[in-house]
Amino acid sequence: MKFIQYILGLKPILLIMFIINFFGTVYGYYWYQSQLSQTPLHFYLFVPDSPTASLFFVIVLLGFLLKRNFPLMEALAIVTLFKYGIWAVIMNLLVLKVNGTLPWEGYMLIASHLGMAIQGLLYAPYYRFKPIHLIVVGIWTLHNDVIDYVFEMMPRYSYLMSYLNEIGYMTFWLSMISLLIAYVMGIRNKENKMDLPS
Repeated sequence: MKFIQYILGLKPILLIMFIINFFGTVYGYYWYQSQLSQTPLHFYLFVPDSPTASLFFVIVLLGFLLKRNFPLMEALAIVTLFKYGIWAVIMNLLVLKVNGTLPWEGYMLIASHLGMAIQGLLYAPYYRFKPIHLIVVGIWTLHNDVIDYVFEMMPRYSYLMSYLNEIGYMTFWLSMISLLIAYVMGIRNKENKMDLPS
């Protein structure tokens, strides 16, 4: 695993990851275009969850390319990439269970969002965030859950809207698990920290 993480820290790989995540972020915001057109302006920041998570990671990768750390962005990235990556996988699997079928875009979303969750974890040895950063991210994350499920700004999955309360409850615990993972991998496991290759 250390060897893989070393390879991921090499500048050419960082550049490739930056490009992939940059265009993935742009596409993600485009994907939310129809929902954003029906969203009040003051909720805009809280609706496109997955592309915002990948935007945080784009900023982290830019920092790595510049040999810098942006601790708050790193904490936001690991938590939101894992949370919304796994959330999208679960939601598409639920669509498959409820509807009996899933369009090819659903399988594409499962693969891409699973990749989101994994990449955020793989770069954990390079993160340098502290408990205060994770506290801020915890507030942001739980506030986002309130916006999504109290004000019903969650991404639209028409087949699942009748399960909104259950999805909201699941999402809360997914937030807590994501924060715990970020704490363990980003703060507690100090012996696993690595410096970016020269």
